[in-house]
Amino acid sequence: MDAPERLAETSASPFLTPEHLAFRDMLRRFVATEIEPFAAQWDEAGEFPRELYLKAASIGLLQLGFPEEYGGIPCDRFMSMIAAQELARAGAGGVSASLKSHTIGAPPIVYGGSDELKARVLPDILAGRKISALAITEPGGGSDVANLRTTARRDGDHYVVKGEKTFITSGMRADYYTVAVRTGGEGAGGVSLLLIERDTPGFSRTPLKKMGWWASDTATLYFDDCRVPVANLIGTENAGFKLIMKNFNSERLGLAAGCTGFARVCVE
Repeated sequence: MDAPERLAETSASPFLTPEHLAFRDMLRRFVATEIEPFAAQWDEAGEFPRELYLKAASIGLLQLGFPEEYGGIPCDRFMSMIAAQELARAGAGGVSASLKSHTIGAPPIVYGGSDELKARVLPDILAGRKISALAITEPGGGSDVANLRTTARRDGDHYVVKGEKTFITSGMRADYYTVAVRTGGEGAGGVSLLLIERDTPGFSRTPLKKMGWWASDTATLYFDDCRVPVANLIGTENAGFKLIMKNFNSERLGLAAGCTGFARVCVE
């Protein structure tokens, strides 16, 4: 089904307003012109141009659901679900995953970051000038947040971070990483979140080869005694578990919406 036929579709959902439908049609056109023609090429290359972030920001895609004071566009869950479904129409999961990696990397900053931290990083992320990623999963432990092993030891005005993360979306080219670390004892009560910047000494990355989603630059991250300013703590020390769980709620909803979109592509 080509783009014009798709645009002729209507929705019987009682939850979608004219504003929802107008956004859906605009995004559908964006996907048809800016992503679909290049999706196969980007998959083969294993990445897509950073310029796509700027283009996505120009139509308000990156800003959805974030506070206006940082350049965001407040919206309901249905608008975010529309975004996930329409991006899926390109049939390129890697593109949509990396293009929207800030939707899992940046919310903890909104919820728990200091005013200074939010003002410093969020405007550039939402404008497409910087890329945000979330780093929780670890080799051998998966996403078992309560038992993660990456440590952050307080040393004056810094935390010294040591450990590894893997399967990190936008892992190679992100500028800001929201990283789950252990600052306290065992279990969920010892987990914190830190914002670690890409040029931090001791921080390195290696790409992962995958069966699919090739255009998503998924990576393993290595923290070798990285010194991270205490000012980059997101929320309070040892209170990161709740922020992560709150993040997972919206993440799972977005994934479900995207999967219905991918299923539709398969049917078509």
